[in-house]
Amino acid sequence: MFCFHFVPRVPKPPLAFWILFAMAAGVLLGAFAPHWAERLEFLSALFLRLIRSIVAPVLVGVLIRAIAGAGTLGALGRVGWKSAVCFETATTVALLLGWFAVLVVNPGGSLTIAAADSGGPVESTGLAAVLESAVPTSIVDALARGDVLQIVVFCFLFGIACLSVGKKARPVVEFADALAEIAFRYTDYVMLLAPPAVFAAAANAVAGGGTGALQGLAAFAVSAWCAQGLFLLVVLVGGLLLSGVPLRRFAHYAREPFLIGFATTSSAAALPQTLENLQLFGVPRRILGVVAPLSLSLNLNGSTIHLAMATLFVAQAAGIRLSFEQQVVILLTLKLTSKGVAGVPRANFVILAAVFEGHGLPMEGLAVLLGVDALIDPIRTSVNVAGHCAAPAVVARWEGASFPSGRAASPPEEGEAR
Repeated sequence: MFCFHFVPRVPKPPLAFWILFAMAAGVLLGAFAPHWAERLEFLSALFLRLIRSIVAPVLVGVLIRAIAGAGTLGALGRVGWKSAVCFETATTVALLLGWFAVLVVNPGGSLTIAAADSGGPVESTGLAAVLESAVPTSIVDALARGDVLQIVVFCFLFGIACLSVGKKARPVVEFADALAEIAFRYTDYVMLLAPPAVFAAAANAVAGGGTGALQGLAAFAVSAWCAQGLFLLVVLVGGLLLSGVPLRRFAHYAREPFLIGFATTSSAAALPQTLENLQLFGVPRRILGVVAPLSLSLNLNGSTIHLAMATLFVAQAAGIRLSFEQQVVILLTLKLTSKGVAGVPRANFVILAAVFEGHGLPMEGLAVLLGVDALIDPIRTSVNVAGHCAAPAVVARWEGASFPSGRAASPPEEGEAR
């Protein structure tokens, strides 16, 4: 007689757990055995070299896919340009909010990161010269040198050209989509090396800066939560109230997607529930079908706040003083590169790698940021999802839609609220 013993499967800890564990272990090593920190620096260097290798493919695939895959220029029409106005207004406010939050709090002042030895355009140059250098003469040359701004400009113009061509550009769009998916899968493999890289980076940071490093990271994490909450409560809620959207009813339908984004740290995972709940809320299908997919790629408010905060935080920690022209160019670069990451976990990390390399910021700051990213990612993704819910509602009101009172509603028909 056979006897079967069923042993329950114990779920493996997620990558975020190992990253937090590695950061704590690195802090202890840096505090009690600082002489070992320099010997482990190569772990962080290997990880950062692998990240650098995927920057160009991610930018090319993501940006062309986001623009060329938006439909056709004629199909977007009035709803499309109204969506663009909402997206650009929200992301611009988010970018400036994140930047000024770090300027005011100055969390990087108590942290020390070695400045980049070479490569970045950190010297002050005129804005006209910077804008001229942003236009590529050869995309192959820009890819080889890792010139982020030139790659972004080329991809935006190329994506618009694909969009205007229509069906003939479908093979190119499919190639960009496949390239983006492969690049993110490659990134997933590289991220398996993140725990040892974070361990080494945390050990070096604490060995070099002592308890001030911990204070700086804690201040950055608290500032990030405060900035995200401020944007959520003031900008998004204020926009909904100004548009005449019933706030309490909207919160009822946006709550579930918001919590899904918080739990999964992926706004793409919350998209199905977002679409279903917004239909029940009363957004017409003709508006929802245009605004929601565009919002997923072009309206990442939480990510935009984080990109601005992380960039200035590392510049402060490295002791790099940015001129006004450099700040303008960095903000423009962040605004463009934030498009199209489509809520993929840790995609912001690759975008930061591109921006750091293009503007002379130390890549070592990436591993330090990754150590606290698991604490910030849930609220950052939730704010992204809240923006995806708010944008269709605001555009629907702009188009003259009226939302029924009460909590339950059937999905509106195509011809309603024109």
